[in-house]
Amino acid sequence: MGMTMTQKILAYHAGLESVRAGQLIEADLDIVMGNDITTAVAVKEFAKTGAKSVFDREKVVIVLDHFTPNKDIKAAEQCKCSRIFANEMKVKNFFDVGEMGIEHALLPEKGIVSCGQVIIGADSHTCTYGALGAFSTGVGSTDMAIGMATGRAWFKVPGAIKFVLTGKPAKWVSGKDIILHIIGKIGVDGALYKSMEFVGDGIDYLSMDDRFTMANMAIEAGAKNGIFPADEKAVSYAKEHGAKEPVVYKADDDAVYDEVITIDLSSMRPTVSYPHLPENTKTIDEAEKEKVKIDQVVIGSCTNGRLDDMKIAADILRGRHVDKSVRTIVIPATQQIYLDCIKLGYAEDIVKAGAVLSTPTCGPCLGGHMGILASGERCVSTTNRNFVGRMGAKDSEVYLASPAVAAASALTGYITDPENI
Repeated sequence: MGMTMTQKILAYHAGLESVRAGQLIEADLDIVMGNDITTAVAVKEFAKTGAKSVFDREKVVIVLDHFTPNKDIKAAEQCKCSRIFANEMKVKNFFDVGEMGIEHALLPEKGIVSCGQVIIGADSHTCTYGALGAFSTGVGSTDMAIGMATGRAWFKVPGAIKFVLTGKPAKWVSGKDIILHIIGKIGVDGALYKSMEFVGDGIDYLSMDDRFTMANMAIEAGAKNGIFPADEKAVSYAKEHGAKEPVVYKADDDAVYDEVITIDLSSMRPTVSYPHLPENTKTIDEAEKEKVKIDQVVIGSCTNGRLDDMKIAADILRGRHVDKSVRTIVIPATQQIYLDCIKLGYAEDIVKAGAVLSTPTCGPCLGGHMGILASGERCVSTTNRNFVGRMGAKDSEVYLASPAVAAASALTGYITDPENI
């Protein structure tokens, strides 16, 4: 019986010739990652193991990004705890204010993650790195602690759904639209504890930033991980950003999939996810007819804070001004992306349009800071979740969309098709 990409990666890291869906295994870890929220909890559990040092100070990564720069005393204490631990353990890849970025954009940019690795992170969107053909998945702080101590973790090998992407997407259709469309199609539990495997000629038209976005939101369909083949584009990205030699795993021709779903990208339209679940999707054509009045726009996060996203926002905002009633917050995901925005003129375009350009942070995505919603307010956001109270008041609303739709909506004050700007 053949294996999927994910199963091949797990088999190798478990020292096994093959694995099957549902099998329990222990696997070696290439990277163990935590942030300012989850590391503080993991540190306490790490102490219980009796370990005096982390298993490998180059393979443990700690990024202070969720409530950073600190929004209050509690956040400051969490960061202090993480900082002390990182310094005591001599963690090489520790990123604090001034060097930090949003973790799931920072790790690929720094070349810390690469093709063919097994990566765990105490953050649900760790599945982002599947864009590089890696197995990456979110875990709890206890699993992070054990991973830091031993360099190993246990997994139940996931089954898989194959998504065959065909055709070339239209100008304003991005990875965000594609993944929202898929989640709308299968539901928030449609891939529960499965691997979402993206293949087909359509992926040739997707940038690495598109792929990171799609893998990032696999968890929003309940998936264990999302993964793309490590094709020439992915391998080239990995070599450009890191010193690690990429390892490529290909699914067997006779790999077993629980389901095969074909998506024609050429027929897709920009897609918006309505409150209060990512699966509650409508096309931009449907949304625009409803004239949904908004109070805020957020462009950023681990899902859509990369340079492509900043360029799209700047291109739409350039020479225009946001609606006076819309607070528009743009958050580059890393310091390098922030610098690139300045060098390329995107920062000036964004600020002149009446938007604010923030330091890298998760901030408003999880209702942390930098854009909390008041009672009854609506936000179009390029983030990944729109649960009740996710960005502030329980009766506020979050509409998930691409940077293009978000920027266009900032200009009009309503959910707007970028084609109409």
